[in-house]
Amino acid sequence: MIAGAVYKVYHEVDIVDSGGDVSRNGYLGEFEQMVLLAILQGGEDANALQVRRELETSAGRTVTKGAFYTTLDRLEKKNFLTWKARVPDEGRRGLPQRHFRVTPQGLDELRKSRAALVNLWRGLDEVLDTA
Repeated sequence: MIAGAVYKVYHEVDIVDSGGDVSRNGYLGEFEQMVLLAILQGGEDANALQVRRELETSAGRTVTKGAFYTTLDRLEKKNFLTWKARVPDEGRRGLPQRHFRVTPQGLDELRKSRAALVNLWRGLDEVLDTA
């Protein structure tokens, strides 16, 4: 019974959140930043598996498929990434793979988030570098 209520609340929040445009006063979440950065690291061949591996390797973070694909969908709705389906190379079988690209709007949001974080980190090296 409680799980159903939690799901209902989550579902209602998701409906409200799926409106499209992000407030220009908002910032990317940590995981959204990581996903966009991992896509940029992957370059032109940034497919889902490569992006997840980059997150796990570079960020040391285990990524569930559900959280990952939900974040990709949310970033696409916000117009921060796009994707194209590509058929695997010859000799490989399977369905077309989605290859991701960060949009100019996504790059702007990453720059905005980076600037805010750099400002907050300023002057804290001594405090944070101590063991």
